[in-house]
Amino acid sequence: MKALVLSGGTGSRLRPFSHSLPKQLIPIANQPVLEHVLESIRDIGVTDIGIVVGDRAPTIRKVIGDGSRLGVRVTYIPQDEPLGLGHCVVVSRSFLGDDDFVMYLGDNFLPDGIVPVAQEFAARRPAAQVVLHKVTDPRQFGLAELDENGNVRRLVEKPEHPRSDLALVGVYFFTSAIHEAIARIEPSARGELEITDAIQWLLANGAEVRATEYDGFWKDAGRPEDVLECNRYQLAGLTTAIHGDVDEASELVGPVVLGPGARVLRSVIEGPAIIGANTLVADSHIGPNTAIGDDCQVRATHLADSIVLAGASISDVPGLHGSLIGRSATIRPSGAEHRLVVGDDAWIELAA
Repeated sequence: MKALVLSGGTGSRLRPFSHSLPKQLIPIANQPVLEHVLESIRDIGVTDIGIVVGDRAPTIRKVIGDGSRLGVRVTYIPQDEPLGLGHCVVVSRSFLGDDDFVMYLGDNFLPDGIVPVAQEFAARRPAAQVVLHKVTDPRQFGLAELDENGNVRRLVEKPEHPRSDLALVGVYFFTSAIHEAIARIEPSARGELEITDAIQWLLANGAEVRATEYDGFWKDAGRPEDVLECNRYQLAGLTTAIHGDVDEASELVGPVVLGPGARVLRSVIEGPAIIGANTLVADSHIGPNTAIGDDCQVRATHLADSIVLAGASISDVPGLHGSLIGRSATIRPSGAEHRLVVGDDAWIELAA
């Protein structure tokens, strides 16, 4: 079996971060979402992985490399235009051959893994197997309607009056039958080859399509609030590991990870929290559910429930909560009035 990971897309809901950083590289507990995806695939015993990339390919290559650091072998597959999930399979045909494969959206976060789903697919080998998760507002998702035996009866995209609360989570298992299905469908109204249309073609032509309900944690890490929720979930399993320096005037409470070369001076860190390599925390209070990247500086600041990307500098800020701070960003006071240098699609909330 092989794997196909989809890492194109613009990430419009994560702007301004996605202007310069692919959404698949947004860190969860200081590890890019895409790395979590590759580890999840590795854990089902699949190590031959194709990553479909668009115009952010050089950035993704720089972070992921050939995959050996994560115990996998990565092949990069270019897609000139984002023309749908079915089109991703088309451009990957020479890589996939006639092998079974798992297709995984690169911004999906399923930290509890997909081992049971992979085992079920291997045991029955239906033409397609989709992964579903119960949602509170089905109108926002593509849905699967099932029969009494767990077979998929119909797929529906964001229906106004849903007859199911089981959403497609962006993980699919296929045999080579999917290639004929994609070849037989036409682009949708938005000009894309929809994988749901291809699966519907399989159903209409008598192929077996099964579904597995995933009851673990799942988020499409496509919005800031979703990224922060993923971060909280991942940090909840943290185990203390101190590889940096903590002075006698500082206090660590709860599980804290401190990277190599990191320093904590006259500060309190309440876990779960992770502080990246070569980062300085001085005269500050770091609250729970906070991940600070490598090479940052945090001085005289109270920060909680937030993600700070590599190279950022924060000083003399009395309270930051629920924040995403971008790479090499600078946050500091400027006297009695606020002074902002704000790019496109930024989101700023100021205390009254």
